[in-house]
Amino acid sequence: MRSSPSWDPAAYGRFAAQRARPLADLVAQVGADAPGLVVDLGCGHGPATLSLAALWPEARVVGVDSAESMIEAATDLDTAGRAEWVQSDLRAWDPASLGGAPDVVVTNSTLQWVPGHLDLVDAWVDALAPGGWFALQVPGNFDAPSHRLMRETAEEHPRGGELTAALDVPSVGEPATYLRLLTRLGCSVDAWETTYVHVLDPEAEDENPVLTWVTATGLRPVLDLLDDDEERAAFLEPYGAALLEAYPRTSAGVLFPFRRVFAVAHKDS
Repeated sequence: MRSSPSWDPAAYGRFAAQRARPLADLVAQVGADAPGLVVDLGCGHGPATLSLAALWPEARVVGVDSAESMIEAATDLDTAGRAEWVQSDLRAWDPASLGGAPDVVVTNSTLQWVPGHLDLVDAWVDALAPGGWFALQVPGNFDAPSHRLMRETAEEHPRGGELTAALDVPSVGEPATYLRLLTRLGCSVDAWETTYVHVLDPEAEDENPVLTWVTATGLRPVLDLLDDDEERAAFLEPYGAALLEAYPRTSAGVLFPFRRVFAVAHKDS
């Protein structure tokens, strides 16, 4: 299996409000009233999963993530022991390990890192209890300046071949892709897209807030490779300068448009 990027829970926790908004919009379309078992695939460092536990206080809640650092951070955050935390690559995770059929399965901003994730959805939906819900959200911004400039800078770097390969992450589907797939699996489906215009750093405390954002997410494969200070600077300096030009500061802050793709499926009962 292809190795996953390393993850820094503290770095990912920056811009927490902006990162939480898509999950709230996703879960708002899940019509489960009192689910008994809720699963969060790609739970990260825990806040999103614990928000599901707060939404459904009587449910058994399970968070699954491939990164040991994220599971450790989630466990530390969950001081009340409200959720169960499982470290597993989603390609290897077996729904049968739950010991029961989940009523809700959520995966939020995760599947873009999972090769062949369309082939996994079938098993996840099949594992749902009758009348269960499957909800996904993935970024749809890979053609945005933040990512296009990342790839262009990688190509110009002395280690361009390695960096370009590292940034060749699994593709995600369009809303219609997920709608067709989930409908074929016997579900009623709502699929849509939203472009959020995030206002970053209105207090002007961060010289390059878009760079700070991507450092915790899309830039991780590059940072994992460039552990030499000079090699890292040879990437970050031109890339950071390009980001400042692409995302200039305004009187409101730095405006960062971010497109996301959503799908919510209700399994027939």
